[in-house]
Amino acid sequence: MSVRTAVVGLGWAGRELWLPRLAEHPGFDVVGAVDPAPAAPDAAPGVPVHPAPDALTAREVDLAVVAVPNHLHAEVAAGLLRRGISVFLEKPVCLTSGEAAVLAAAERDGGATLLAGSAAPHRADVGALARLLPELGHVRHVDLSWVRARGIPQAGGWFTQRSKAGGGVLFDLGWHLLDTLAALLGPAGFTQVLGVTSNDFLGTGAWSAAWRRDEATALPAGDVEDTAWGFLVREDGVSVGLRAGWASHQARDVTRIRVTGSAATAELRCTFGFSPNRHPHAELTLTREGITTTLPVPQEPIGTEYRRQLDVLAGVLTDPGRRGRAAAEARTTVGVIEDFYASARRPHEQTAVPAPH
Repeated sequence: MSVRTAVVGLGWAGRELWLPRLAEHPGFDVVGAVDPAPAAPDAAPGVPVHPAPDALTAREVDLAVVAVPNHLHAEVAAGLLRRGISVFLEKPVCLTSGEAAVLAAAERDGGATLLAGSAAPHRADVGALARLLPELGHVRHVDLSWVRARGIPQAGGWFTQRSKAGGGVLFDLGWHLLDTLAALLGPAGFTQVLGVTSNDFLGTGAWSAAWRRDEATALPAGDVEDTAWGFLVREDGVSVGLRAGWASHQARDVTRIRVTGSAATAELRCTFGFSPNRHPHAELTLTREGITTTLPVPQEPIGTEYRRQLDVLAGVLTDPGRRGRAAAEARTTVGVIEDFYASARRPHEQTAVPAPH
């Protein structure tokens, strides 16, 4: 039986990413959409479009895919959950630890299920890397980076306003990287967080993500970071190097995941997301005792990971064991981001922040 689904928010993500994939997936039936914009019905032809989420009811909707701006995620999702409508939230699930607690309470009160997560862990090349982990021995360190050449989203819009986005590239690309880390090694908290941020590229439209086809608005240049470097230590002792950049001086947009173990090191180089300025193809290598071997890795069309993520969602929606899990994982992720920013506000001290989350 298909999951009756509504898309809440018809901006770029709702319009370009979720609506077409939900419409073509046999496990979902798009029964409605929500967006207050007068032109919203044009973005969802054949689908009833409501001006506000309170038009949705648990009698008619099984799942709401919430794709509103970041600062509305927790408010909109909590309202739906309290009314018994299950919710899927992509990153960032919430912007503060307090919002994570609100989502957890709404899920309990409404008896619905919060589902969340990034699409990146569902990529075929990330899956190939995951299958290599048993060969690495005891994992000691992971380097995670996703750096674009030019890719500031919606320059001048809400993405670059801390009050609406929560932060900059750390919330946008960094959340994907942290989700991928948890998918590879299992979820864990962090005992130490050291972070540094900068915004050298934010003040000019020359570094914007033209491939998103966003129109820059007459808003301030922004007050968020476009680049973040961090060093983290997980509760299991694994250290993590993290780098995220909306813009840089490199030629292409490249994602790199390098896992170092006691027996070998594995490295994946690819490009997450939809940018056309990509690493030519995914490359996976295994290095052991001075010998590096290039391994076969599946190549797939851009965005396939979102279809694979929907395959998983359709199967776990009715699993009572999922209830509470997404909110707990979001609390861990947003907690480390909060600690990262706290560390970055003391750049001259370079003191790691003990992570209480």
